[in-house]
Amino acid sequence: METARVKPLPPPETPAAVLSFDFDGTLHDPASDPPVPSAFFDKIRRLRESHRIVWGINTGRTMEHLLEGFAESAFPFLPDWVVACEREVHLPDVDGRWREHESWNQRCRREIATLFERASGLLARIRRDIEQRTGAEWFELSHDPACIVARTIEEMDWIVGHITQIAAEAPDLGWQRSSIYLRFGHREFQKGSSLGEVARIHGLDAAACFAMGDSHNDLEMLDAAHAAMAACPANAVADIIAKVESGGGLVTRQAHGDGVVEALRHYFPD
Repeated sequence: METARVKPLPPPETPAAVLSFDFDGTLHDPASDPPVPSAFFDKIRRLRESHRIVWGINTGRTMEHLLEGFAESAFPFLPDWVVACEREVHLPDVDGRWREHESWNQRCRREIATLFERASGLLARIRRDIEQRTGAEWFELSHDPACIVARTIEEMDWIVGHITQIAAEAPDLGWQRSSIYLRFGHREFQKGSSLGEVARIHGLDAAACFAMGDSHNDLEMLDAAHAAMAACPANAVADIIAKVESGGGLVTRQAHGDGVVEALRHYFPD
């Protein structure tokens, strides 16, 4: 017998708020049991009724890797949208089958391909510097043609500082960092701008958006230009805590998923 497919909750007729959650380190903690607290799903169900929210996962994971995380965490229902690889928007149908938001994703891929062709010399120079001056590894993947994995946080700190100094030659070149991992891309396509596109789909703007994350690749998503309501869990990196505090957002007392529930209770009280 075929296993029943997990589906999204019935959508609100007129969404009033968009909720955006980073996955690893924020909502999801593999050391916890369960990795995502059941109180999170209970709160989302109530907010669907009381605040007409739509919610999604905004992650650096690929879509395939994220679906594995949903299964591991026993999601009782799907999010209303997903941003994968920090830039590509996916939407589920009523039966829980995922489809791409093609206009956005195609433009994203086209702009990145054009940029990488134009900046090929600079990327080659960065690669030489990294391989000659650090022990980090450079990867070229089908969906990410320029990625770096450092050995330590301190090594990645140096790498980011170095590429920041020389990247002015290609002002559209951006990168997304999470711990010791970094992927290059187009500056205009990241978690923040992707959240803005999701809000646009639902007829909303930044004033109606909540975002929560814990690492450097969440910086744009937590900016007031994309989310008027911002939070981070207690386990967030120092730069994220500073970003949230400077914008008047909430740094929760609790970590990971428990911190997410705390933030939702703060911004969306029952």
